[in-house]
Amino acid sequence: MFIPVYDQNPLRSIHFQVVTVSLIAINIVIFILQVTALPLQVVLGFALVPADLVGMGAAVPGAAPSVGEIAIPERLTLLSYMFFHGDILHLAGNMLFLWVFGDNVEDAFGHFRFLIFYLACGVAGGLAHALMMPNSELPLIGASGAVAGVIAAYLMLHPRVRIWVLVMRFIPIRISAAFALGAWVVTQLVMAVLPQVGPVAWWAHVGGLAAGAVLVIFMRRSGVPLFDRGIA
Repeated sequence: MFIPVYDQNPLRSIHFQVVTVSLIAINIVIFILQVTALPLQVVLGFALVPADLVGMGAAVPGAAPSVGEIAIPERLTLLSYMFFHGDILHLAGNMLFLWVFGDNVEDAFGHFRFLIFYLACGVAGGLAHALMMPNSELPLIGASGAVAGVIAAYLMLHPRVRIWVLVMRFIPIRISAAFALGAWVVTQLVMAVLPQVGPVAWWAHVGGLAAGAVLVIFMRRSGVPLFDRGIA
């Protein structure tokens, strides 16, 4: 798998990617709180639990939360889950992809629409995971669904841009976004249809990808082309 490091793709419409940087900062601050101040039960209160969201869990409706747990409406966990992460590597991976690709997607959308887009992709990822695994009582956290939407949008906007990636974690090479991100997308689709093993919520990635691919068509700024059309 390729690890993105840098893309040679200047901003065209905005001066600074304020929403992208703000989202990264919020995720980092929340993670610091997770590991220093928030009890596990509090964190789990913000996680998305598929069985609870779709009404197939064993919990009794209206029952009091466990000691130390924060009770928030299950529907709101579709937003809250994407701001918590399992460990530092989980956080770093998501934030690296957001840092490399988020600025140009924000540039294509504008600040406010990019924020709505990001949150919508995260919600779509959570819904996809819950609908494909409705009996699961395992809590879901992480920005992967939202970030997957950003990746899909970038791929449809700038497939010809050359990006620097690390191969086998150490070897830097410069390849097209179409190749690097296309390989990432195919991996997510393949892993989603295989028997589910391990902690990765592949369907959340697929849901975010699908939402990003559709929303970029309608939410990008007027005049912003898809697939680098018009670029020599």
